Amino acid sequence: QVQLVESGGGSVRPGGSLRLSCAASGFTLDDYAIGWFRQAPGKEREGVACISRGDGDIYYADSVKGRFTIFRDNANDKVILQMNGLKPEDTAVYYCAADFYRYGLGYELYDYWGQGTQVTVSS
Repeated sequence: QVQLVESGGGSVRPGGSLRLSCAASGFTLDDYAIGWFRQAPGKEREGVACISRGDGDIYYADSVKGRFTIFRDNANDKVILQMNGLKPEDTAVYYCAADFYRYGLGYELYDYWGQGTQVTVSS
């Protein structure tokens, strides 16, 4: 059974950092394109960052460029979203998603989704 699990969420003050991890069971994450998305209450799910198979392409939403970094932890078959300089507007449930063929910042591109991890940025 294909399953994605996010971890690393929590509560931080503005300017703080968090590292989110996406792990998989039932398949090898390194074989898939991975996207990170977030959804705040009352808002649509938005793409934050994505990384293609083979790491050839990486994209970020304008709102997180220069603050967030997506990369693969190949030794542990995980995909990391390093979030620095967090702002209150980054507060949301963060999801990772996987697809064998497609990637980008549109949520419709991904077939597999995790359950999400809460990130709260507040003073």
